[in-house]
Amino acid sequence: MVHRALSRRTFLTRSGLVGCSLAASPLITPVSLAAAPWDQRLVVIILRGGMDGLDAIRPYGDPDFAGHRPGLVRQGGLEAGPDLDLDGFFALHPDLAEVMPLWQQGELAFVQAVSTPYRDRRSHFDGQDLLEAGTMGLGERRDGWLNRMLQVQNRPTARTAFAIGHGELQLLHGAAPVSDWAPDAELALSPQAEQLAGVLMQEDPLFSAALSEALALSRSDLAPGRTGGAGDMTQAASTGGMMEMPRAGRGQAHLKLAEFAAKQLRGETRVASFSLNGWDTHSRQKRSLGAALKRLSGCILALKQGVGPAVWDKTAVVAMTEFGRTVRENGTGGTDHGTGGTMVLAGGAIRGGRVYGRWPGLEEAALYNRRDLMPTGDVREVCAWIMRGITGTGISDLETKVFPGMQMAQDPGFLR
Repeated sequence: MVHRALSRRTFLTRSGLVGCSLAASPLITPVSLAAAPWDQRLVVIILRGGMDGLDAIRPYGDPDFAGHRPGLVRQGGLEAGPDLDLDGFFALHPDLAEVMPLWQQGELAFVQAVSTPYRDRRSHFDGQDLLEAGTMGLGERRDGWLNRMLQVQNRPTARTAFAIGHGELQLLHGAAPVSDWAPDAELALSPQAEQLAGVLMQEDPLFSAALSEALALSRSDLAPGRTGGAGDMTQAASTGGMMEMPRAGRGQAHLKLAEFAAKQLRGETRVASFSLNGWDTHSRQKRSLGAALKRLSGCILALKQGVGPAVWDKTAVVAMTEFGRTVRENGTGGTDHGTGGTMVLAGGAIRGGRVYGRWPGLEEAALYNRRDLMPTGDVREVCAWIMRGITGTGISDLETKVFPGMQMAQDPGFLR
């Protein structure tokens, strides 16, 4: 059975229960989930804005690194001392210090000098479209590679998926049964409102069933003593008291994404994806990148805590961005749109404690267009090998259906 996508916007529009502005929602980014007939879990996090992997995972052992970024990192790149050294060549950014124990436990890894096939135009919109479509060029497909992976399974199990906030996550769009829901905008309907909704939708059985499921999910999230974020319930203006939407705690929306995903992954859900914003660091990068890295590390740790040890041991988390940033810092203390970038891998299923990828070097002749980190790997191939190990998807399907035009070389061994 294919479930119709159920978003907060769709619900409010179809039911006619509310006339307040949808922009009042404090939630910022979508999360989608789907269930499947395997036991391991896969979480894909899209880092929107172009993460500077050269700052997040600093190649301080490269003799040209410090000279390219005199204002961003101190000489040598080890601002917090040897405690953040990874392997004698790379070091963690100080604001990733909270996930250093995962590295030491072999549950955190990185892939350097990777990119999509996108080149030169450096548009966030086009870069993100290509990242989520997983194709060789723009406009080739309208579905996402994670949905195509579900499509090639023998009997993928349908389960309601969930979306937080405005915007769409192309990654899971497609023919496989995936739908959306906003877990942090729980519907608190009075009995009268539920009865009215039933009358309004009695001629639409499919949507009526989806509404019933959404209400059940909302009740399960609104456990006794639980409030929405800061516990501040904001009543929708023209509902007559029929609907309330909790406000997310200030600065905590990213944790709610991870906590909600973890809750689903403890059950039937096997695939989860959401996005984090705030990676476009054209100026004052020291401040803005540090905040984004803290959100990412917070999400990874919340996932680990939320799923528990048994599920974490079977989980692979992949965080990826549309492109990297320029090797040289600019005049405003930031970096501009680049090419080669970095992926973050975490989870008990990951063979961590190492930096993967072939390092191209930072001397000017080795840079892409003499300005960017030269890509030596494809983000799609990294994802393909991880999906191969997690789901058992065949190499032929991965190369022709999930990532058409991509070729998988030797298995790099990302998984245990």
